[in-house]
Amino acid sequence: MKIAYSGVKGAYAHIAGEKIFPGSDCRAYPSFGNVYEAVTSGECDYGVMPIENSFAGDVAQVMDLLYFGKLYIVGIYEMPIAHHLLAVKGAGISDIRRVVSHPQALDQCAGYIREKGYEQCAATNTAMAARDVAAAGDIHTAAIASRETAEIYGLDVLDHDINEKDDNMTRFVVISKEDRPLLGERQAFSMIFTVNNVAGALAKAVTTIALNGFNLRAIRSRPAKELAWNYYFYIEGEGDISSPAGARMVEELKYNCDVIRVLGNYHSDVTL
Repeated sequence: MKIAYSGVKGAYAHIAGEKIFPGSDCRAYPSFGNVYEAVTSGECDYGVMPIENSFAGDVAQVMDLLYFGKLYIVGIYEMPIAHHLLAVKGAGISDIRRVVSHPQALDQCAGYIREKGYEQCAATNTAMAARDVAAAGDIHTAAIASRETAEIYGLDVLDHDINEKDDNMTRFVVISKEDRPLLGERQAFSMIFTVNNVAGALAKAVTTIALNGFNLRAIRSRPAKELAWNYYFYIEGEGDISSPAGARMVEELKYNCDVIRVLGNYHSDVTL
């Protein structure tokens, strides 16, 4: 199988992809949009993208791709994230003046960076940051990335586990053209909808979900972009909505929702 991820070898999505699909051909793409297109076109069988971090929150671009695209979520996986300070061989902690990494990684290590007084530089991806630090050979610049990335690009780990929270987790969605859960069981679901512009429409939609016996685990809003100040809602719930109760819930939601799309019904979150 061919698996698409964003970034370069050693990115957290690459690590997640290899854990979810051992022995598969994991292919790097420059952006989340490119990953989505690779799966849409059939160039790759699946895509692996981060959707949420326990510290930094949602990955908005991925949520928008799910809303505006036509692919399905066939699994969600949680992976512990440990950030390390990586530098070229010969560099020491006292040499470092600046750090480079993805903005979310910088945010997750904000306390450490502030304590050390480092200048911050944003990169497209943690692994790209490590690759660029290795290529530049500057002992004053360090990357914040994974231990696996240090091994790939020949960097030394100057300090480890520098993220503020020990329980730092990232959730990755696996996307596919086919609505078929990877693990075969339908224990959780993702759905996107917009509500009618009338008082109480969102409350009624949430009540409809509950009255049909489904537990709502998360709800998030994002600008719909087609019209100013209009929003879509991304929800995650527990249960099998391919059941009669699920079909009834979707039908009843149509009374209060303009757009409804079930993104996937899959096995509940698996920890990698």
